Amino acid sequence: MGMEEGVKDNTVSASASNLRHANQSRAVFPMRVLQVFLLFFVLVLGISVVSIHMIKYLKIQTLSPTTLISACDERTTLESFIKPPLSVWHSMNDSELLWRASMVPRIYNKYPFKRVPKIAFMFLTKAPLPFAPLWERFFKGHEGFYSIYVHALPNYTSDFSSSSVFYRRQIPSQPVAWGEMSMCEAERRLLANALLDFSNEWFVLLSEACIPLRGFEFIYNYVSRSRYSFMGSVDEDGPHGRGRYSYAMGPEVRLSQWRKGSQWFEINRLFAIEIVGDVIYYRKFKEFCRPPCYVDEHYFPTMLSIPYPNFLANRTLTWTDWSRAGAHPATFGKDDITERFLEKLPRAQSCFYNDQPSQVCYLFARKFAPSALEPLLKLAPKILGF
Repeated sequence: MGMEEGVKDNTVSASASNLRHANQSRAVFPMRVLQVFLLFFVLVLGISVVSIHMIKYLKIQTLSPTTLISACDERTTLESFIKPPLSVWHSMNDSELLWRASMVPRIYNKYPFKRVPKIAFMFLTKAPLPFAPLWERFFKGHEGFYSIYVHALPNYTSDFSSSSVFYRRQIPSQPVAWGEMSMCEAERRLLANALLDFSNEWFVLLSEACIPLRGFEFIYNYVSRSRYSFMGSVDEDGPHGRGRYSYAMGPEVRLSQWRKGSQWFEINRLFAIEIVGDVIYYRKFKEFCRPPCYVDEHYFPTMLSIPYPNFLANRTLTWTDWSRAGAHPATFGKDDITERFLEKLPRAQSCFYNDQPSQVCYLFARKFAPSALEPLLKLAPKILGF
């Protein structure tokens, strides 16, 4: 009896101990779950706070799935890469622009898309284009075969109507000083903007005082069928040629390599890329070719004739009258414009075209005063062909 009671007491005592242990286990389990939940909550909260700060300070923008898909499609579509900018206006500075324009495909003259080669007409002007009505008539009906770029003074804003070929064709510009490197920088700026259009194959530099001497089709065929680029590159003796050379130009440019040519040129795409990508000759000419060394007459003719002497026609396509003494060519006004005067301009001198004698040496002419517009418009259909 005593033993049974002892056994019962031990059994009761063991049961009570097990019960307390079970209760303690049930109490610990919810605490652990709560701790894990609190730890997870703190972790999520921390990530959220960090993300908010990243969005605020690093300007990370949230893109919807549709936007991401659209962006990816745009990057991987050839059409989006080759399509020319809708507007020639942009926010790139000169360094960014020249860098962007100097990028070229390594597979040249073999394009994986249907490409119609165009002529880029680049107008280097102070402000208005007084002969815009004449050029409008010249370009009419030839859309898709030309591009237009206008470099004017920074404070000038054109007012062409939306129907004009010059509408929104003004590029970002910088001030230009006659006879200084800023002139060539403006020309490089025009070339760089034109190179952004992969269809531009030939590049013609013009001024606001230039006029065309032939119709568009004639000029397009003349330029596109030529085996040479039209840039003067003369080894000229005397004070206005070799006399402008500085021995500080060496060793990059030797005296025997010094060349002179007209500012107004026509070049192909390869040469345009060479000019905008140049960093070697640019530094030399900027530092050591200053008036009375006029850099726009020497920089491009010299730098292109050194590596490509056999690919330049060594003449310009723009007629200019230098027969009168002075630093600037003759200017022709209303009273000078006659049928006989216009007819003789393309054949003003003898020349070669694709190594054969040619009767047509000039496609453009300058320098014309605004008063010449009216008689030019009157005579253009009969004499100029448009």
